[in-house]
Amino acid sequence: MSDIITKAVIPAAGLGTRMLPIARTVPKEMLPIVDKPAISYLVEEAAASGITDILIVTGRNKNAIEDYFDYSPEYEQKLISAGKSTLVKQLRSVCTKANISFIRQLEPKGLGHAVYKAKAFIEDQPFAVLYGDDIIFSETPVVKQLTDLYAKYRLGVLGVKHVSKAQIMRYCTLDATRIEENIYKVTDMIEKPTEEQIITDLAILGRTVLNPEIFDILENTPPGAGGEIQLTDAMKVTANRHSMIACDFEGVRYDMGSKLGFLTANVEQGLLSEEVGEEFRKYLKNLVNTL
Repeated sequence: MSDIITKAVIPAAGLGTRMLPIARTVPKEMLPIVDKPAISYLVEEAAASGITDILIVTGRNKNAIEDYFDYSPEYEQKLISAGKSTLVKQLRSVCTKANISFIRQLEPKGLGHAVYKAKAFIEDQPFAVLYGDDIIFSETPVVKQLTDLYAKYRLGVLGVKHVSKAQIMRYCTLDATRIEENIYKVTDMIEKPTEEQIITDLAILGRTVLNPEIFDILENTPPGAGGEIQLTDAMKVTANRHSMIACDFEGVRYDMGSKLGFLTANVEQGLLSEEVGEEFRKYLKNLVNTL
């Protein structure tokens, strides 16, 4: 089994109930940060990390995701006619950054079930998982941070952050021991722990690198928190058997599955935009002064 990771899975089948009512008709993964949908940033991060093949797991009413990664003849012809052919290259670039495939999760059975749908695609290779809700801006792509650690330790790798008690109880808690400055050895984890079950304030946020044995574990993982098949429950088995590595990654993470995360991402990244950042900053200053 190679330690060079070229495949990634992006689960994007969730209903997005925290983003209702818009999530009824617009996939939350297609909500924009400035002028690009969230899922575009995930594909770009994966490609920048050396990933060549990506499987996006979708669900009902998510056709817009597939359409985004296709060419747009109508727009292209309009741009060419207007003498803006360079924009055509920009529009096409996201479609060709990697080989992108799609599969549907026919029932909303949880993140673990969505990842299991990638079994045939992954075959016997280690692979990255980029959670559809989590957009992370960093100097070194987070997937690259994790795949480098996989090459070093040959163990599954978790992207983690220190979070509040309230967040831990919504996410998970890890039994983790520091082995380097921002690197930990993980031997256990609990999905959505009660306050009494909290082990540390480290939680998995948005990125993992897994060995293909996870599929055999998922096949025998019963429904857990929320009545869904939880990826964390399967990774717990891996951590108990072999241990895993956790990386307190470098980067700013936005939860695009929440209204506050969506607004925060657009304000902060809008201020950094070369196109509108300066005018947006002036607008915000004027707005604050009038409140």
